[in-house]
Amino acid sequence: MLALKKKREAATAAKAAAAGRREEPETIAAKGDVSDPRVVSLFGIGGEKKSKNGEGKTAKKRTPGEIRIQKDIAELDGGDVANISFPNPNDLTTFAVSVSPDTGYWTGATYHFTLTIPPHYPHSPPKVECQTKIYHPNIDLQGKVCLNILRQDWKPVLDINAVIYGLLYLFYEPNPDDPLNKEAAELFRKDASGFGRLVTRTLRGGMLDGVQFERFV
Repeated sequence: MLALKKKREAATAAKAAAAGRREEPETIAAKGDVSDPRVVSLFGIGGEKKSKNGEGKTAKKRTPGEIRIQKDIAELDGGDVANISFPNPNDLTTFAVSVSPDTGYWTGATYHFTLTIPPHYPHSPPKVECQTKIYHPNIDLQGKVCLNILRQDWKPVLDINAVIYGLLYLFYEPNPDDPLNKEAAELFRKDASGFGRLVTRTLRGGMLDGVQFERFV
């Protein structure tokens, strides 16, 4: 009888132990014992934050340029002659500026520029390209822009607004002493009326030096 009783007690103890092992993972998870390898962190394996689709994804580190440009964007003001748009709202480092001069030689036209913010902005100036063909002393037919604050006169205290105002100033006061289109600059210095006639021809969609210009007026 004593041996039978001991066998029953041993069987009961073994059953209880087995039941305890099955419940162990739930007990650990409930207590939040992250030292146990069977418990998954709320941020995913290895501390990575889970994305909406459930896959681990590490957040991209923003460059100083991306941090600064967010502040600049909040202060953008192109007035009635400049419009700013962001083709990709998830990428603030590349955006478009459309300039429509309300006085000067290029009145009636709209010129499109692309601005690209470098990683080390504002310690490095943005890159500016004109996407519209223009006959201008300071903008060549390949879209390069000659503006002093985009080169030697750039300072970290300047911002995107300063660049936009600089572009507008090029339309109101072309600078023939610092040209990219040397032919246009020379004509502007020697014969402003003749220069104006050539600009008008380009605005009407004419050809100049084998280049077809977009019609605006």
